[in-house]
Amino acid sequence: MEESDPPFFEFYKNLLEKEDTSKKNVIGVFDNVEEWDLPVIDLSRLCGEGWESAKCKKEIAEASKKWGFFQVINHGVSNDILEKMRYEQMKVFKNTFHVKAKNKCESNFPEGSYRWGTPSATRLRQVAWSEAFHVPLTDISNMGGLTSLSNTMEQFATMVSDLAENIAEILAEQLGHKSDFFRKNCLPSTCYLRMNRYPPCPISSQVYGLMPHTDSDFLTILYQDQIGGLQLVKDGKWIAVKPNKDALIINIGDLFQAWSNDVYKSVKHRVLANKQSQRFSTAYFFCPSYDTMIQSGAENSIYKRFSFREFRQQVQDDVKRLGYKIGLPRFIL
Repeated sequence: MEESDPPFFEFYKNLLEKEDTSKKNVIGVFDNVEEWDLPVIDLSRLCGEGWESAKCKKEIAEASKKWGFFQVINHGVSNDILEKMRYEQMKVFKNTFHVKAKNKCESNFPEGSYRWGTPSATRLRQVAWSEAFHVPLTDISNMGGLTSLSNTMEQFATMVSDLAENIAEILAEQLGHKSDFFRKNCLPSTCYLRMNRYPPCPISSQVYGLMPHTDSDFLTILYQDQIGGLQLVKDGKWIAVKPNKDALIINIGDLFQAWSNDVYKSVKHRVLANKQSQRFSTAYFFCPSYDTMIQSGAENSIYKRFSFREFRQQVQDDVKRLGYKIGLPRFIL
């Protein structure tokens, strides 16, 4: 096997030897996946006449109920910032593995922000063929604010934070809740940016870029390139998401599903590894403080009341013990 950066083949040598990597489609789920267009919602309509704005809000809620995923255009995040974000992200990932792992990049990333693969993997199909910088928003300004990367990350985070709060308030309003819950509980000190790189993978039929999962937040906003690879479950089957260069992708997380009493859906999704091309994406996670209590307020609540801290701890315990996340089923009444 050729060398890779990160050193997947070296680190997972035992797993690769244990499993027959000459077989194709070991995971057995990559064939016959249709490519679909996600719903596209033009957010400029929110500034229109009353009926047009109301229709736009209803479409956001409907997509969150039926898909758990949708795309937004005219979203308020400038193309200039998006292009800078992609450029700066690609530049930092060009550093060698040693530089990234030892936190010796030009930008002073917080300790522990660089992640790659799946350290706890016991089987090949648990390996995530990807690397990432996972950065709390409040740490961006401490990275050395004069660098081009930290400046760009800060501008990007400010814009997508406003977008996330706006979408969350619309979804709450559509449930009949008119509160400042998200403005009070989802602060820059509790939200995250994650820059992802999915390197070319010679054994792309046997490992994921990112394993199937749901997100443990309220909302995720994703800016991705045009390579493709994102897939989600729709009507009980996997579908591939067709990239849209003009759109940001928004998906519902576990907390919103619980908070909405299963009205909005946190949908399982994954990223496939690509044999020829590397893929880049940037994700923003709209999270509350650890002490925030999650409850639906519905008369017949499906889930017991829990804090975000309890939820995160349960997820971590399950992943450590079982090798995968269980999530919301742990909190059903």
